[in-house]
Amino acid sequence: MGFDISMLMKGKQAWETFKVNHPKFPEFLNYVKSKGLSEGTEVTINVTYPDGQNVKSTIKVKQSDLELLNMFGGLIN
Repeated sequence: MGFDISMLMKGKQAWETFKVNHPKFPEFLNYVKSKGLSEGTEVTINVTYPDGQNVKSTIKVKQSDLELLNMFGGLIN
C-alpha cells in the first residue's frame, strides 16, 4: 500500500478552505496549542443543529489522551 500524495494535497486544500470559512477556529486551536493541555483539563464539544437540537459532550483529559494528541500534534497546523 503506497502513500497517496493526491489525498494529502486534497486535505491541505480542504484545510485552507476551512480556515477561510472559519478564521477564528484556527486561532482558537493555535491558542490552545500554545497554552498546552494538561491532565485534568476539561474539553467540551457542543453541537446545535438547525432544528434547535443541542448535543454536548465533555471529557476530562487523561495522560493517555495527551500521549495520543502528542502523536498527532505534528499533523495539526
